[in-house]
Amino acid sequence: MSPYKALAFGSYTEVKYHPFQEVDRQIGQLLEPEFRVDATEDYGRMNKDELADCKLVVSYTEFSEDKLSAAQSGALLAYVAGGGGLLVVHNGISLQRNQELGGMLGARFTHHPAYTALHMSVAAPEHPVMQGVSDFVIEDEPYYFEQHPYFETTVLLEYPHDGAMRQAAWCHEFGAGRVVYLMPGHHLPSFSSEPLRRMIRRGGLWAAGLL
Repeated sequence: MSPYKALAFGSYTEVKYHPFQEVDRQIGQLLEPEFRVDATEDYGRMNKDELADCKLVVSYTEFSEDKLSAAQSGALLAYVAGGGGLLVVHNGISLQRNQELGGMLGARFTHHPAYTALHMSVAAPEHPVMQGVSDFVIEDEPYYFEQHPYFETTVLLEYPHDGAMRQAAWCHEFGAGRVVYLMPGHHLPSFSSEPLRRMIRRGGLWAAGLL
């Protein structure tokens, strides 16, 4: 059986904080052999016809003030709602710059304190994405989020920071499709964490409906 196509969006040229170079290779290897990952920074490929050929979309998109076009965001919304899978890693939540995509993600990134050691606790050990993952420590950026009210999601991973437990990963259905968000992944060394690697792989498979 040929691998499914996955389209991964990230930044190579106009990078502020999170270059996709080499990270794309890590994600591609983790999703093999079920997926053949095509990595790009060309948002023009976020269109109905191209997405129709994909089983999974991966977002590692750079933070930017420039919104996607209505056609691009609409194509991604329709893709996921129609049964597609969306795996969002770390800064990929920058899709929130289009409020309709932020709604699909289930939460909004607000800011992050300094890079530090984070003690991750598995919040949903029974979920397919978290099978084989135990509590772990990772050096990364502690992203803070505002969860959208009235939006049901499953928190997969959380961590204590500044006196509160904070969400670090979650997943939910969106229409007929599925969305997974994983907070760790600030830079290439983050992807040497075996628990994160497992969550990326299983998160992609679950989002695509293969788990």
